[in-house]
Amino acid sequence: MARLSCLLGLLCAAAGPAHAGNVTYDGRSLIIEGQHRILFSGSIHYPRSTPEMWPSLIAKAKAGGLDVIETLVFWNLHEPQPGQFDFSGRRDIIRFIKEIQAQGLYACLRIGPFIQGEWTYGGLPFWLHDVPGIVYRSNNKPFKHHMQKFVTKIVNMMKAEKLYASQGGPIILSQIENEYGTVQEAFKENGTSYLHWAAQMAVGLGTGVPWVMCKQDNAPDPVINSCNGRRCGETFKGPNSPNKPAIWTENWTSFYELFGEEPVIRSAEDIAFHVALFIAKKGSYVNYYMYHGGTNFGRTASDYKLTSYYDQAPLDEYGLFRQPKWGHLKELHAAIKLSLKPLLSGVYANESLGGSQYAFVYRGSSNKCAAFLLNNHLTNAANVSFMGSSYELPPRSISILPDCKTVVFNTAKVSTQYGTRGMVTSQKLDSIGKWEEFSESIPDFDNTSLRANMLLEQMNVTKDTSDYLWYTFRFEDDSNSHVQQVLKVNSLAHVLHAFVNGAFVGSAHGSHEKGFSLEKAITLVNGTNHVSLLSVMVGLPDSGAFLERRVAGLRRVIIQSEQEIKDCTNHLWGYQVGLLGEKLEIYTDSGSNKVQWNAYGSSTHKKLTWYKTLFDAPDGKDAVALNFESMGKGEIWVNGQSIGRYWVSYLTPKGTPSQTWYHVPRAFLKPADNLLVILEEEDGYPLGISIDTVSINKVCSHVSDSHLPPVITQQKQRGRRPKLQLGCSPGRNISRILFASFGTPSGDCQSYYASNTNCHSPNSLAIVEKACVGKSMCSIPVWSKKFGGDPCPGMPKSLLVDAECR
Repeated sequence: MARLSCLLGLLCAAAGPAHAGNVTYDGRSLIIEGQHRILFSGSIHYPRSTPEMWPSLIAKAKAGGLDVIETLVFWNLHEPQPGQFDFSGRRDIIRFIKEIQAQGLYACLRIGPFIQGEWTYGGLPFWLHDVPGIVYRSNNKPFKHHMQKFVTKIVNMMKAEKLYASQGGPIILSQIENEYGTVQEAFKENGTSYLHWAAQMAVGLGTGVPWVMCKQDNAPDPVINSCNGRRCGETFKGPNSPNKPAIWTENWTSFYELFGEEPVIRSAEDIAFHVALFIAKKGSYVNYYMYHGGTNFGRTASDYKLTSYYDQAPLDEYGLFRQPKWGHLKELHAAIKLSLKPLLSGVYANESLGGSQYAFVYRGSSNKCAAFLLNNHLTNAANVSFMGSSYELPPRSISILPDCKTVVFNTAKVSTQYGTRGMVTSQKLDSIGKWEEFSESIPDFDNTSLRANMLLEQMNVTKDTSDYLWYTFRFEDDSNSHVQQVLKVNSLAHVLHAFVNGAFVGSAHGSHEKGFSLEKAITLVNGTNHVSLLSVMVGLPDSGAFLERRVAGLRRVIIQSEQEIKDCTNHLWGYQVGLLGEKLEIYTDSGSNKVQWNAYGSSTHKKLTWYKTLFDAPDGKDAVALNFESMGKGEIWVNGQSIGRYWVSYLTPKGTPSQTWYHVPRAFLKPADNLLVILEEEDGYPLGISIDTVSINKVCSHVSDSHLPPVITQQKQRGRRPKLQLGCSPGRNISRILFASFGTPSGDCQSYYASNTNCHSPNSLAIVEKACVGKSMCSIPVWSKKFGGDPCPGMPKSLLVDAECR
């Protein structure tokens, strides 16, 4: 990681050590050791990656120009049962904070302890649900007791390790609650009382660093109110006191994804525009949510959320650079940091430049001056005059002038390379002889011990110990044999699999925040009939007021014939929590021996089948993923560790799976004989699974002669010539140039071809190959002399290069 850690050169060194000392604030910014600071932060959640990944992720964040790493604290992960705590492995928050400190960065600890975060039950442990009289996030004595107890424990753990800045540690900021302003009104006066109690409780813990509340315009003093969203430079009402700084705690770099929905893609240009606008309007702290999203291992994702989390962040799920997002933001950070003195001590002015164009100017002492020139028109470029000079501004863009004269960065002009993530098959698991299977038993009423004369609410029965709850009942039917009737079920769970007399009759599922119904024709027999309904949750809800009142599971069951309607809702029901394979933990080495596995293909039914096989870890250090394109829905374990839920069969409106590849961290693997166990609810085909490696296998860049040179280069060199820069991931070199054209190449990095107007330098390929092939990174000036002359004098030119990394 040495090359990564020095990418920012002087800027990295300027960030200073992470032992912050005294932290205060005023109306301009946080003040660390007496110095006002503009800070860039990134969210990296420790349990969504592995401890082995943390050093690399933090180093890449630092190389991207970040000063702070932010994380939520996951209450239900740390206290799964009252008083039983777990801070081991991926839960080791102390180790994570110390790694941040070791790399010279600050930390922001968002304790919550309600965190939402697309994390099951919003981070609250489900055992709270059973505390008598409890009302979450309200002026409720039982909830406040448990909340204060957990927050105090976390704070005391940090204090014991001297991790707060006031103790010489890296933590400069903490958060209490999370977006409470979105639900406060529902609790009326109890919401206001709780808000003030939470603020006073947090401040009273004496951390010596400021506290924030996000999306909380009325955050009580001295707690800072902060903004969450994509456009805080436009939407934030501002600090609720002139003595508080403008802080952006969640700048969403994309958005969380749901099974069955298309991803939300947010461009590097849009993110950069809104960050620049926020800083231009006296903002001082921006946190990217997420900077690395990671993986929702196990059953930790909330309702309908993908196992992959914020894969479109600057660092993708595997920790690889998501370009150009990572690089464009790095350039933005560098440009803003060239302007720090006037930004933090200068006099602010907002000047109209005509129409939709504005200048945000900071004038300091000793003729120090910095300016942000805004063109807010969505489609039209603008030529503006500022301080006697003319500037061309692309549509919806901001130019940064650290000296009020020279443009060093424009948010709409991306000079950073684009990267293409590739999956390479390392091993196909297509050998039928290496797979074994175990058919999950279908319980009937006689097999159950939990009984009730009603349909029980699912979450209250399962207690978040399983996604699955069997609802079973039996009834006598004296109609003619093999009479066809209709089973109708209304559900507020997420998926339903229905069986009658042990035979599968159909499935149905809902969508995010919507219930669903199943209606299937069934054939009954004379005498006793058994109905077994498997209700499935794909994560618990994570947001909303009165979360403890939310309900899930079956709500009504009817069997209808031509002659009558049998409402079975208040029948005598038998229940079974979870599946037999879960109870026996057959996904582990020891548990696997507790059942009789059979040869692949020998089961009498394919629904609810467990599969297992062994595989070897791929050679090398590339990230590893399972290609589950051939599977349906279920959960995956590798060497006893759940890598999460999959739901490949739930297609998006465009007809594609929301997620096909599932990350297996290298830390989960042994060199050989790794145990892969799958619970398949549907009709998946395990012989179609492959073990793939993941890497950035192509890089491409398109830079014109009107682009700005890299900000770092401008610091070191006076020559302001744009450059095309390419770089492969550590351990890889540029092996082949797939395309190169200097002149007027058509298209972009997604689709391109040389100019059909003869404006193309014939030397393009040879010159680029000489400069780049065999190297891990290369830089080429966008300059006619570099290519032996001007192929079309008088015309704007650009250089487009697409390269392969191996």
